[in-house]
Amino acid sequence: MNEWATTFPVAATRRDLLLGAAATIAALALPTYADAQTSNTNQDETKDTAMPFIKIADDVEIYYKDWGPKDAQPVVFHHGWPLSADDWDNQMMFFLENGYRVIAHDRRGHGRSSQTWTGNEMDTYAADVAALTDALDLKDAIHVGHSTGGGEVVHYVARAKKGRVAKAVIIGAVPPIMVKSETNPGGLPIEVFDGFRAALVANRAQFFLDVPSGPFYGFNRPGAKVSEGVINNWWRQGMMGGAKAHYDCIKAFSETDFTEDLKAIDLPVLVMHGEDDQIVPIADSAPLSAKLLKNSTLKTYKDLPHGMCTTHPEIINPDLLAFIKS
Repeated sequence: MNEWATTFPVAATRRDLLLGAAATIAALALPTYADAQTSNTNQDETKDTAMPFIKIADDVEIYYKDWGPKDAQPVVFHHGWPLSADDWDNQMMFFLENGYRVIAHDRRGHGRSSQTWTGNEMDTYAADVAALTDALDLKDAIHVGHSTGGGEVVHYVARAKKGRVAKAVIIGAVPPIMVKSETNPGGLPIEVFDGFRAALVANRAQFFLDVPSGPFYGFNRPGAKVSEGVINNWWRQGMMGGAKAHYDCIKAFSETDFTEDLKAIDLPVLVMHGEDDQIVPIADSAPLSAKLLKNSTLKTYKDLPHGMCTTHPEIINPDLLAFIKS
């Protein structure tokens, strides 16, 4: 017989352990009446600290952040592929400190939102944004989009209800259209995007390290100041999303033609682009978008990369603020 059993009878040991555990759980799980009253009293005060979602008609849940005074002018941020609202942390903190209400959401299939296998295209993305702005009743908002998020902004603003949008900003954005064709000879060949899809399917985790380690932030350039934290954060955000949604989104950001959207927008739009953008080459994007827009300001940045909002917020944030205040 086991020597522990001779010293402590098995039945008694189990009974005592169960009774002790039950008493401990009860003490932890059942608050006093005073504690319960406090919890109920503070419920309204703390409910906005929970993870907020809106549910779209197809039962998709869209995660969003909403910080700052509800009566302040809203600035809405739209992230790039394959990231999340977290990619805007620096800008959200900056504008929060400057008195704005700041909002960012995880696009469907990305981040904390539902990992959809359908609806991963620009029409649905824009409809999701409209549902979010309706749910929060945002008025005179400034919409800021980076990369794929810039396409989402353009597609939404061209269809937005009157009074919802005051201005827009697109940064390193994919419009007018990325893929090469007879009508867009300066675009990237479809084989580039086929390569993205193949790499994602083969080893998404490695692909999502290779992109931020190299061209996204310009860390592949001589003398670049590489940040392992930034690379790991990009990977973390990407791996939170769904592989199918990320796969579909490659087509959405590369093959959607935003020409008519750009022509339809008459609100002020700031077009910002890094001249060393290796993801969305500037020659086939920002200048063309600025020409199609009725009321645009084009601002380019020598030597800055695609992810310049992260690598150079001390340059980008003041320019954003100046445009919004102008």
